[in-house]
Amino acid sequence: MTRVLVLNGPNLGRLGSREPDVYGSTSHDDLVAACVAEGARLGLEVEVRQTDDEATLVGWLHEAADDTVPVVINPAAFTHYSYALRDACAQRTAPLVEVHLSNPHAREEFRHTSVVSAVASGTIAGFGVDSYLLALRAVAGLVA
Repeated sequence: MTRVLVLNGPNLGRLGSREPDVYGSTSHDDLVAACVAEGARLGLEVEVRQTDDEATLVGWLHEAADDTVPVVINPAAFTHYSYALRDACAQRTAPLVEVHLSNPHAREEFRHTSVVSAVASGTIAGFGVDSYLLALRAVAGLVA
C-alpha cells in the first residue's frame, strides 16, 4: 500500500470555525476522516498533518522526499511567498499535488500567485474538501 502525506499549512487546523463562508463548515477532523477514507478506497495509506509553523512543514517535505512519499499539500498562506517551502517542494521524489479549498484566483489579488505551483505535479483548487479527494485520486493514478 502506497503511503501518502497530506500536509496542511497555517490556520487549516481551524477549519469549520474559520471563515466558513470561504472555507466551508467541515472541520479539520472531518477533513482527516474524509482523506483517510478516500485513501483506503484507493489503496493508499493516508496520513494527514497540520502545522502553523513553516519550518515544520519544510521538515515534513524533506521527510517525504527522503522516503519517496507522495504528497498532497495545502500550503495555505505560505503558498504566496514561502520560497523555503517552494524549494522543499522542488526536492520531491514522488508526485506532489497542491490543493486549495477555495479558488485563489477568485479572491484577493495577492492570492493569485503560487510559488509552489511551478514545482508541483498539479494543482486542484476551488472544490472545498473535494479538492483533497481529487488530489488523492490524482496521486493514485500517478503512482499506479
